[in-house]
Amino acid sequence: FTVASLGCAASNSFDALIAWRVLQGFAGGTLIPAVFSAVFLLFPVPRQGVATMLAGVLAVLAPTVGPVVGGWITETYSWHWLFLINIAPGIISATVASMLLPKRAIQLEEAKTLDLQSLILIASALAALEIGLKEAPQRGWTSGLVAALLLLSLASMSGFIRRTLRASHPIVDLGAFADRNFTIGCLLSFVLGIGLFGSVYLMPVFLAFVRNHNALEIGMIMLVTGVAQLSIAPVAVALEQRVDARLLSAAGFALFALGLGLSAFQTPATDYHAMFWPQVIRGVGIMFCLLPPTRLALGGLELSRVPDASGMFNLMRNLGGAIGLALIDTVIYSRTSVHASEIAVKLTAGDASTASFVGIPLDMIAMQKAQPLDASSMSLLKPLVEKAALTLAINDAWLMIAVLTAVVLICVPLARRDR
Repeated sequence: FTVASLGCAASNSFDALIAWRVLQGFAGGTLIPAVFSAVFLLFPVPRQGVATMLAGVLAVLAPTVGPVVGGWITETYSWHWLFLINIAPGIISATVASMLLPKRAIQLEEAKTLDLQSLILIASALAALEIGLKEAPQRGWTSGLVAALLLLSLASMSGFIRRTLRASHPIVDLGAFADRNFTIGCLLSFVLGIGLFGSVYLMPVFLAFVRNHNALEIGMIMLVTGVAQLSIAPVAVALEQRVDARLLSAAGFALFALGLGLSAFQTPATDYHAMFWPQVIRGVGIMFCLLPPTRLALGGLELSRVPDASGMFNLMRNLGGAIGLALIDTVIYSRTSVHASEIAVKLTAGDASTASFVGIPLDMIAMQKAQPLDASSMSLLKPLVEKAALTLAINDAWLMIAVLTAVVLICVPLARRDR
């Protein structure tokens, strides 16, 4: 990961940057699952709560603190430092890990049993799904390329599951899904990915394209969520060790859904103060959406199954994020034009409430006296109408992920009490 970060910073072309980013993704994809595996494999049960909290805080804090650091670096220095900043921590982490973590001799016999066909199938399935989801909002979900990619993903995933269940040495143990709590925990992780990555995506879009903030200003506004997460983390750990994980998970997802839903009522004038409490509520909720479900999913498994299960648990969160972002982009692309047409019709008819929402100056509204606007006035107001339409489309996306987050609460009572 550190070497790939250096390669990204040294890239002198877009193609080179993509290649290094792919390598960085391959390396980075192993880190979070490895950390959560270590929590349950290396720490005794009494200390697993604190270890889970530390790992969880860092996992969810990065998307909220990242925009602040990234915005400051971009505004103050250059984009190259977005990657160079990884070098020193990467070297230190690699050195400390090699010194302190238990060492295990390389098992060449295990390497020989690696099922390359299964590896190719799962890589093809996830790559095709990711590209298909990325292209779907612009090309349309029924376009030939998107349909082909999604069908390839489905076929590859089906082949991977069938081969893995029959293999004598499967590349990953899917047997963990037979555990009800693990399956429910993965579903919760999937939905958390939709809400977590969705909220981190929607806020910069609104603040940049509607409110015209720069990268640093956006980061500072979004810092509220990170501060809320850090503030509630000790409380979350204390409660997790004393309260049923199902109850904490339900409370977390309810709070998170509320925080997402409150953001669905933004206007083009919404800024820091109106965003403050929804961010606080989401920041508090996120900690209870991550820590208790993690214990619910992994805490009751046999230790031999934890490494594979941890990888799948974290994969579900990333997969939820990818699918959620595709759905959000689809909503924004499709609904913006619809809202723009509706706003134009209402303004043309002289609707005062719509004019106020769009941000038409009060003196102009008074001059019109609720009279229809002519074509010349509509042309002048086009930038305001576009921002208002984008705001309403973003509100639709907030509402969608809020509903999805709330619906998953149905599954929580189906879990067994955590051991």
